[in-house]
Amino acid sequence: MSWAAAGLFLTAAGAAFGASWGTPIKTLGSGGVEFYNGQYKFNPPHTNHGAFEWEGMLKDANHGDGHNVYMQARVEGHGWVRYNGKQKTTVKLHQSNWDGAQLYTHHAHLRACRDRGSLRPDNCSETLDFENKKAR
Repeated sequence: MSWAAAGLFLTAAGAAFGASWGTPIKTLGSGGVEFYNGQYKFNPPHTNHGAFEWEGMLKDANHGDGHNVYMQARVEGHGWVRYNGKQKTTVKLHQSNWDGAQLYTHHAHLRACRDRGSLRPDNCSETLDFENKKAR
């Protein structure tokens, strides 16, 4: 793929961010963190690794606390993967999680958290569980 074609592809992907392409994710929140305007889909086999694909807005909801925020995602057979946000702002996240040994993802989990440093435990929203009903 040429650099021009790659740039065109990335531009098109960026423009499509606001478009609805998946199932809505309910708003997640816990003291100081909020994840909203989320959506997800389970990709079919041989498409984006059969991944659990998700996106949304991650917000530092308490600018004065000095703590960062992050999302955690997990697919069956693997531990949590962390995606950092930024202090005092809102960031767009668009991620894919999968197990390389499988054609498609069966189950996935997602939660929003606030990093409270090394002396206090982080606080996280409820964990949402997703099931790929087409993978039965």
